[in-house]
Amino acid sequence: MADFVQNSQTKTAVRELASPIASITAFNLIVQSVITDNPFGCVAYMTAGENHDPVEKTKEGYTARLVYEDANAKSIGTASHKFSTLAGFNAGVTALLAAAAVTTAHGGTALHDAENDAFADANGELYMVNFSRDRVTLTSYSDEAIRTAVETWADTVPDLA
Repeated sequence: MADFVQNSQTKTAVRELASPIASITAFNLIVQSVITDNPFGCVAYMTAGENHDPVEKTKEGYTARLVYEDANAKSIGTASHKFSTLAGFNAGVTALLAAAAVTTAHGGTALHDAENDAFADANGELYMVNFSRDRVTLTSYSDEAIRTAVETWADTVPDLA
């Protein structure tokens, strides 16, 4: 019987950002530019009889953070809500800020703590470029030219410094 032999040809590289991406809007613009502009030169492909664009969004997630403050601006409660789409995130934040019963239960005022929101996207073909608020991770690549292409592109995006 044949044994499995470890294959260490795939790699992971991480770019820690000097400061988190400032807003969900800036984050979404970066991800959308990768999908639209295909800066890595990916090609369309077919798998399981289905055609795929050169760059596709395969997963996304957004976490809204709320803080509840009393009349003295002292934090008296927090909330964290996860959404699977940007539209859901935006609608959810609006709904949560308007949820009078929840705000009353906390005994304070609801504020969107946007600085502590979290968001992540993963897109790619045979390798993955994962975007989160404070890092870009390149995974499952073997050719250093892929890392070079992603790094060269990231160097041109001010929010990815």
